[in-house]
Amino acid sequence: MNQPAENQPQVSLAQSSPTVGTFRERDGALEWSGRTETLRIDPWGPDAVRVRARLSGPVLEGLPGALLDERQATGSTLELRDGEARLTVGALTVEVSAEGLVRFTRTDDGGELLAEERAHFWWPGPRLYTPTGNGHHRLEQRFAAYDGEKLYGLGQHQHGLFDQKGAVLDLIQRNAEVTIPVLTSSRGYTLLWNSPAIGRVELAGNGTRWVADSARQIDYWITAGTPADAQRRYSAATGRTPMLPAWAAGFWQCKLRYRTQDELLDVAREYKRRGLPLSVIVCDFFHWTHLGDWKFDPAEWPDPAAMQAELAGLGVKLVVSVWPSVSPLSENHQLMEQRGYFIGTEYGPMAHADWPDKQVASTVQVAFYDATNPEARDFLWSRVKDNYLDPYGISAFWLDACEPELKPGFSENLRYHAGPGLEVGNLYPRENARTFYEGLLAAGETEIVSLNRSAWAGSQRYGAALWSGDIGTDFATLRRQIAAGLNTALSGIPWWNTDIGGFHGGDPDDPAYREVMVRWFQFGALSPLMRLHGFRDPGLPLGPDMTGGPNEVWSYGEEAGAIMEKYLRLRERLKPYVLDVMREAHEEGLPVMRPLLLEFPGDQAAWSVDDAYLFGPDLLVAPVLTAGATARTAYLPAGARWTDAWTGKTYEGGASVTVDAPLDRIPLFLRDGALLPVAE
Repeated sequence: MNQPAENQPQVSLAQSSPTVGTFRERDGALEWSGRTETLRIDPWGPDAVRVRARLSGPVLEGLPGALLDERQATGSTLELRDGEARLTVGALTVEVSAEGLVRFTRTDDGGELLAEERAHFWWPGPRLYTPTGNGHHRLEQRFAAYDGEKLYGLGQHQHGLFDQKGAVLDLIQRNAEVTIPVLTSSRGYTLLWNSPAIGRVELAGNGTRWVADSARQIDYWITAGTPADAQRRYSAATGRTPMLPAWAAGFWQCKLRYRTQDELLDVAREYKRRGLPLSVIVCDFFHWTHLGDWKFDPAEWPDPAAMQAELAGLGVKLVVSVWPSVSPLSENHQLMEQRGYFIGTEYGPMAHADWPDKQVASTVQVAFYDATNPEARDFLWSRVKDNYLDPYGISAFWLDACEPELKPGFSENLRYHAGPGLEVGNLYPRENARTFYEGLLAAGETEIVSLNRSAWAGSQRYGAALWSGDIGTDFATLRRQIAAGLNTALSGIPWWNTDIGGFHGGDPDDPAYREVMVRWFQFGALSPLMRLHGFRDPGLPLGPDMTGGPNEVWSYGEEAGAIMEKYLRLRERLKPYVLDVMREAHEEGLPVMRPLLLEFPGDQAAWSVDDAYLFGPDLLVAPVLTAGATARTAYLPAGARWTDAWTGKTYEGGASVTVDAPLDRIPLFLRDGALLPVAE
């Protein structure tokens, strides 16, 4: 069904190259073609569409992206009339002008959600393609800006912003900076930039611009509705998280690092001797013979089978660190290089980082396995299976440095199996999690969790938990983690946590740091995952023998230790509730750590709260984020009645309240009479 150009209205002669395009219906999609560009808009699940645009030919299928291959069936209506086209999918209507400009509106009242906007009346238009060679372009997609609009999501960042309107963010993976290019707006839409290309997004006052430095076509997905509805739609389109195993909902103990089997077991035994809850203990890096061997060094870990058996008897799950990097000293390096299992380069040698290894006095130049290559994924999993799962039953893994941690990180010099580095570079951490998810699933495992330092859109469907990377150890850093966690929650990743106490340093004997640790520990107990980690003072230099200072609950003195024990037990009491909320994440795609706006979108004040959150639907958490504080002011959303979980005092929502917050208390409020075992 075509509509010829001669029946469409004329465009302004102010344009450099006025174009009146042609509309057609193709397999239920709306297509517009003008000059050498094709624009295609497909219904893509309830209340959602996928938009693709490309020069010189039809849109390409099968490019790397976040959307599942199988989309949800949905009804739609397509109208071609009077020089414009209109596609309606539930609550979302898409209008395309004769010139190919796209506008998204609410179906019920026609109100504008988002519209393309030209950069200039002369040139360029809202979509710009600048050649970079071999059919690739630097791509720009421009949208209008709106007064008062608030924007959330985009993964995890350390800038401390919850509302990211006005920010410019690089779309690239770095330690503690996680790119997940999905954006939720206060105007009632959520947009996924469905491209793993390196680039940036500019959320300026005079417009929004998405940029891919080098890719083959523009590709994005958009849905209309409340933030909660959008999370349901987005998670259905990109894949929902599995059900969190019960063991992962408890307390995780970790430090950089337990150097030997005896050290690790002594810590687990001490937790049990003290009667303290412990669900997980982590075996960190350098436990291996060589980087990329993916197996225990028998000199330090002489009997992993006995260690695993004792931990199992204590009710403790062992998690083991697996890095994607491979030393030239590894037994696997030569074979992997011959088979093409490493990330390649356009220029220079294959090595991508310098890193310490055992049996050498200096660093060596390591390579990284190519997680976008199915054969490379299979090979790495075969080594993990042979060296951890099959002999010892170890089935949970910490996927550290999985951005990957290149030195230097020049994406334009990289060649992946999935494509050039600039076009697919952000995909890596998701595909690395996929290695372990698919391997464990094929081995018959049903409880799959991996702990990841980076992620991309869709990582959640592979059982990926995200943590906020190697961060500081002060109150300012703790404050920034609230916004980081809330934006991660709105980016489709429900399993999230921080290193409790931060990572870089922290003296367990320093009273000021002990206060930081207590307040962080309280926040950690009310986070989706609760994990204590860090490189405490005094720390040894980077290398195979390195370790940090003590980092167990009893390491911080009698007063702090007693408070931390109190919150260990609180977490244990809340585990049934945590698992109920995790089921919502699995079945509906709703996050565990929820911005107030998610549950109370009609309360405008809730859209600005960046220092508190809901833990599931029923518990409002207001962490103490400043040194020396003994009181805390928190906003309680309108539309509910709130009860102080410690004192039993009730408040009507829609106002801020100030409550006592001595060192042993994090302010918590129960919604509408909810019964949760907070107070002992």
